[in-house]
Amino acid sequence: MNLKLSFIGLLFMAIPFISNAQQSVNSNSFPVQITTANGIIEGEFDTKTNIQSFKGIPFAQAPVGDLRWKAPQPVVNWTGIKQTKKFGPRAMQSNLFGDMGFRSDGISEDCLYLNVWSPAKSSDEKLPVLVYFYGGGFAAGDGSENRYDGENMAKKGIVTLTVNYRLGIWGFFSHPELTKESPNHASGNYGFLDQNAALKWVQANIAQFGGDPKRVTIAGESAGSIAVSAQMASPLSKNLIAGAIGESGGSFYPTLAPIPLAEAEKTGVDFGQKIGAKSLKELRAMSTLELYQKSSGSSMGVFKTTIDGYFIPKPLPEIFEAKQQAMVPLLLGWNSEEMNYHALGFGKELTNENYTQKIKELYGSKASQVLQLYPAGTPEVTEQSATDLAGDRFIAYSTWKWFDLHRKNSAQPVYRYYFSKPRPEMRDNDLEAGLAGGVIKKDKNAPKATKPKGAVHSAEIEYAMGNLATNKNYAWTEDDYKVSETMMNYFANFIKTGNPNGEKLSVCPVAKDDKNTEIMVIDLDSKSKKAENDARYLFLDKEYTKK
Repeated sequence: MNLKLSFIGLLFMAIPFISNAQQSVNSNSFPVQITTANGIIEGEFDTKTNIQSFKGIPFAQAPVGDLRWKAPQPVVNWTGIKQTKKFGPRAMQSNLFGDMGFRSDGISEDCLYLNVWSPAKSSDEKLPVLVYFYGGGFAAGDGSENRYDGENMAKKGIVTLTVNYRLGIWGFFSHPELTKESPNHASGNYGFLDQNAALKWVQANIAQFGGDPKRVTIAGESAGSIAVSAQMASPLSKNLIAGAIGESGGSFYPTLAPIPLAEAEKTGVDFGQKIGAKSLKELRAMSTLELYQKSSGSSMGVFKTTIDGYFIPKPLPEIFEAKQQAMVPLLLGWNSEEMNYHALGFGKELTNENYTQKIKELYGSKASQVLQLYPAGTPEVTEQSATDLAGDRFIAYSTWKWFDLHRKNSAQPVYRYYFSKPRPEMRDNDLEAGLAGGVIKKDKNAPKATKPKGAVHSAEIEYAMGNLATNKNYAWTEDDYKVSETMMNYFANFIKTGNPNGEKLSVCPVAKDDKNTEIMVIDLDSKSKKAENDARYLFLDKEYTKK
């Protein structure tokens, strides 16, 4: 049975509609300086928001030349004052997703920069810290995207960071020669190691920004959420964090789970041979343009995260079951329409007959069991069931697996949300929503796209980070801003205390280790309710744990 639904393949369906916003000059700011462990940096203080911001701070050496495909190296100290008022370059990537708008200074292998927004009035405040990792299938994304902007979370009293990390072939390429030259006998996972280097930078420097290095919460969405679960599991990072937030995604099969190092090394060798590079030396000698052109179309999901024996010593379920993960509070969840039912591959009209046939193709003798969990019925019921199954296979199950493992194998509180607020109508009638949260231009010759009935993949980011106004594609309403304030407050409370609950918020319950655990539904009327769908995940768990 083909149970695996390609994460990357589905993300790729979000056809590009990229808006590269330029970095703007802030007329309401004046320069401010901070001394970091590596030297003095100069950012800006905004007199309207009372937030200091520092953009494009290097946290590792540029991973170029001989440092291509090596663990990030410490920054070389500088003299004088380094200007950090604009975003650094984003990691090497193609234009893949229609919901990404960048403010970065171009694209470069020299991409290891982070950004800080701080509300602190002095370095003595010891404020909680949020470190956010962007999504994009480990093939695209950047810390400069408007939807991740840290200013509004900083207004909640949180020192907020976004972090760049290497992507695609630059971030997740394995090769036997790389493993041999590594002092850790590992290769791949360079993107994860970049995130780890940023967390070490936070430990060394965040007090200067008024942050508390003992109160660092990491968060991310999609691939960023998968990265959070990996950082929780890694012996290199687990002692650098005090809390974790996951939005749609965990590093568990079938969603971008790490593969054995030997398998990743073979992929690397095969790729090298395919492009005429027989050795690591030849691969490193390639220019950025040459490697980009020869890997274009290959970086989407080909170069995977690895069980390298160093950053990830063994499969994540084994780490959690052995209680070797970071023992920290966890807040995580997923959206009500993570994937459109078309992703199941009907190729024709969704009827009960077609739906039932597809379930039989996917699940064989267990089709009847699946149809009890995802039943056919009226057109509306069948469509909802197919949508639920597509979303569960895509990313909801892997998030549930992370949730289930941590609540069973730690004494720390675990909170689960379910985001169900659909986005409003788009402002531009020539645009429409694509699969996996993208934005695409309408094809006038194509059949009318199915209108989302729930919250699509990635839709919660602007709500959670308070950045609705920066997404000009949608006609946001007062209700949307109300939901955003609610979700933002849950997140901010969790970052501050390890508990999302607070004044004027419905109680978000701690998950219990039983089948009747409650879930916090975030919508216009946010409230907790009995989790009704866990039987679906228990079924999928039996199927996927055979893999």
